[in-house]
Amino acid sequence: MKYSLKQITVFDAVASLESVSAAARKLSMTQSAVSMSLSQLENLLDRPLFIRQGNRLTLSHWGNWLRPKARQLLQDAQQIQFGLHEQHIISGQFKLCSSQTAAEYLLPNLISKIDNDFPELRIDLEVENTEHVVEGLINYDYDLGIIEGRNDDSRLHQEKWIDDHLVVVAAPHHPYANAEKISLAQLEQAKWVLREQGAGTRRIFEGAIHGVLEKLNVWKEYEHVLLLKALVRNGAYLSCLPHITVEQDVAEGKLVIIDTPQLNLQRQLSFVWRNDAGDNPLRDCVLNEARRMSKTL
Repeated sequence: MKYSLKQITVFDAVASLESVSAAARKLSMTQSAVSMSLSQLENLLDRPLFIRQGNRLTLSHWGNWLRPKARQLLQDAQQIQFGLHEQHIISGQFKLCSSQTAAEYLLPNLISKIDNDFPELRIDLEVENTEHVVEGLINYDYDLGIIEGRNDDSRLHQEKWIDDHLVVVAAPHHPYANAEKISLAQLEQAKWVLREQGAGTRRIFEGAIHGVLEKLNVWKEYEHVLLLKALVRNGAYLSCLPHITVEQDVAEGKLVIIDTPQLNLQRQLSFVWRNDAGDNPLRDCVLNEARRMSKTL
């Protein structure tokens, strides 16, 4: 049985995009060439790899069996192509997907450090909420993810990066800003602006208020922390945000932290990757640099 790396590449692209036409565009091939490559691979394996559902191609049982093995083969081929130099200068392309907090406040320094030490390592960064990071890893879209809070999917390995916590914030002119103590009833009566459903920050906050607050008056939901901070600064809202994202605003007197001892707002930022991902020197490089960085935070 002889299969080609090109056939495996085509299979992986179609599995990711669920479309022959989209895979053809990504690989700069014709649709007929992609279809022929898939057909040849299925004939070699004597197994159907995809199930057609309308315009979508979804993986069959055998396609799901082949997918992690194909990904590992492509990673190995990439390492052969780019090489690991004797001086341990790592090269290659790496797909990282991060939640917003880490992407905006931690990854700039990490990626800059990696770029200085490993200039041939190219990191493709995407920013999504925690729920979408996990979904992307399950679908083989990324090599590594960074999430907020706990991962409950047994297909993923989780490694804590740093400890973090959320805080409830208000504008200095908010009625609660100068109060010595805020009751649970006052928190229920306040107007809130929060991260969207699926965000790690939102999930941690909802876990903290579960069984403590009966209801919450949520007026608006947004994906972007900068927008939430602006709404709080200029309005009569409360929000719950990562401390690292509001630390400077509090120091400059633009926001104040509301003391909420009733709520447990501790959390952690973690790296996650597929259990079946196999050895990946590029992932290990990123993780090692991140571990060193965590000791200085």
